[in-house]
Amino acid sequence: MLSLAEARAKVIEVVRRADKPVTVEKIALAESLGRVLARPIVADRDYPPFDRSTRDGFAVRAAEVSQAGAALEIIGEARAGTAFTGAIGPGQCVEIMTGAGVPSGGDAVIMSEHARIEGRRVRFDRAPQRGQNIVPRATEARAGAELLAAGTPVGAAEIGVAAQVGCARLNVARRPRLAVLSTGDEVVGVDDAPTPLEVRNSNGVSIAALARLAGAQTVPLGNARDNANDLRRGIERGLECDVLVLSGGVSAGKYDFVEPVLRELGAEFIFDGVAIRPGRPVLFGVCRGKLVFGLPGNPASTLVTFELFVRPVLEVLQGADPRELQIVAAKLAAPVRQNAALTYFLPARLESRGGEPVVQELPWPSSGDIVALSHATGFLIVRPERLELAAGDWAEYWPRRDAP
Repeated sequence: MLSLAEARAKVIEVVRRADKPVTVEKIALAESLGRVLARPIVADRDYPPFDRSTRDGFAVRAAEVSQAGAALEIIGEARAGTAFTGAIGPGQCVEIMTGAGVPSGGDAVIMSEHARIEGRRVRFDRAPQRGQNIVPRATEARAGAELLAAGTPVGAAEIGVAAQVGCARLNVARRPRLAVLSTGDEVVGVDDAPTPLEVRNSNGVSIAALARLAGAQTVPLGNARDNANDLRRGIERGLECDVLVLSGGVSAGKYDFVEPVLRELGAEFIFDGVAIRPGRPVLFGVCRGKLVFGLPGNPASTLVTFELFVRPVLEVLQGADPRELQIVAAKLAAPVRQNAALTYFLPARLESRGGEPVVQELPWPSSGDIVALSHATGFLIVRPERLELAAGDWAEYWPRRDAP
């Protein structure tokens, strides 16, 4: 059985080896949040395009204010968006606003808080350094410089960069199509009234939500019953997409048909188990050139295995590098003890106590308890090499990327 690190490496290796070309589409900037750039964004001019003041104050020649108490004549005002056409000469200064261009001759800006206006003159209570409170032209970027590389996920800051350089439309990677197929005789639709022994298809909609957050276009296939023929029909429909994710039916039970049916359809299995809990019987393979995942049916297993193994595939298919797990350190609120040599992901909440991050494992009767999962802000990670942790020990915490 593969370790967590080995399994993630295998998934990334397989999808990269497939070397599927990224299909490019152009979309409006306002619609680009969460997409991945397929072409770089370059600077259309120098940034800043002029020597820019970072403070409200007075533009001066620093050498003329070499000590506190110096006074200069105010010869005008420089406002953001309006040029001061003159030049600062000996004994002179210009009142300036944040974001305005520094007038010719000026090489420092003294903040208003350190100046006292006396009629048409201003007296300063401290001496500036040359270049103080000024961002020189082109220090952020030179015209033609690459600001954002292809493969960059688009967030709010990236949208701001694109807007600054005039990119009203962006070239982004096409969203990969991900089919979602649930399995089980006990599974009914979300809108259905279940009998006492049935459950609604929460996995189907939660997987689709995770896939959308990862940039995929989802294709819901509903639920396949626990028989080979029904499952085969669903799988064949799912293989029309880039990625197929099945939920349930991947263990070794009498009615777990996912692996046998995929084998009949020619699947090559990369792994059918990983040393983690929840999610140990997770399945990954390639069938007819398409990537296929079989995720355990319990909701926590589904969420954990999707984030660990499916998300990096969707990132690579969009031309991005797979993101590392964003694990942070936190102190344990209570002792934790596990027995099996597995990597555990335990629902937990992170909070601040006395200025320190503290992680508290939540009561969790089983990996089928989706209510406990909804109360978790993330997962406490327990590694096989250290299965016992005491209260106050530093531990690993993995935030939920889907949490509100």
